[in-house]
Amino acid sequence: MQSLKVLLLSAAVGCGTGLPAAASSSIWYDSEGGKVRLVTSGKPDTAGRIHGVLDIALKPGWKTYWRDPGDAGVPPQIDISASTNIANATFSFPPPQRHDDGSGKWAGYDHPVSLPVTFTLSAPNEPAVIDADIFLGICETICIPVQTKLTIDPGSDPDNVEDAALVKAALATLPAPARPDFGVKILPGDRETLIVEASFPGNPKAADFFVAGERDYMFGVPARSEKDGKLVFTVPILDRPTTTPTDGGLYYTLTTAAGAVEGVLPFP
Repeated sequence: MQSLKVLLLSAAVGCGTGLPAAASSSIWYDSEGGKVRLVTSGKPDTAGRIHGVLDIALKPGWKTYWRDPGDAGVPPQIDISASTNIANATFSFPPPQRHDDGSGKWAGYDHPVSLPVTFTLSAPNEPAVIDADIFLGICETICIPVQTKLTIDPGSDPDNVEDAALVKAALATLPAPARPDFGVKILPGDRETLIVEASFPGNPKAADFFVAGERDYMFGVPARSEKDGKLVFTVPILDRPTTTPTDGGLYYTLTTAAGAVEGVLPFP
């Protein structure tokens, strides 16, 4: 994915604007490797949140990134600072795949994918307009940045059945919460390695472990081994903060033939 670093320097590649749509979804923005749009369910829930998706329709042979793609990629990003009555927006991620492009391994998707995004209203009973600056990388033999502004007025079409169905389907693809018999636990390590033991049903050969760097942590590709009949992943810590954070944690996803789960690990 080293090519992406070079192409990101060119503002002329993959930039554009999606004009407002009189619906709970934006228009599509077309790029070389596919197209993207924002879709929402229209109505906020009782907690003052509007559920939506970043719909990424990749062309055959193209790929895009997970929340932590590796040392040479960029995760999907959304900036809602120009929006009206939107306090924040948070992505959720379906289970990724591990890819090897010859120059490195990274986490992402090689098929069209809808990334759930939750918009939190500043004032739950007031109307909102979403003006979102979107930035993501998509790759074939090289990677290009896609940057566009997508605008939605969720209240203009709050009962759109197709949009609501797309959002519901995207939420259904998310990993289940980890549990004691399906998840990972940290084993003793050192400042240079994160070691976890995985518990899950099914074939160990199909399992993979993805951990997202947060708070200045950066991780390498996990190495697999077996200990006392359990699958163990040893992850190099390529970079870390000087002081270990005491709040929050590291998001992880464990993928298996029996499904996927996600959870949060304490900082090592």
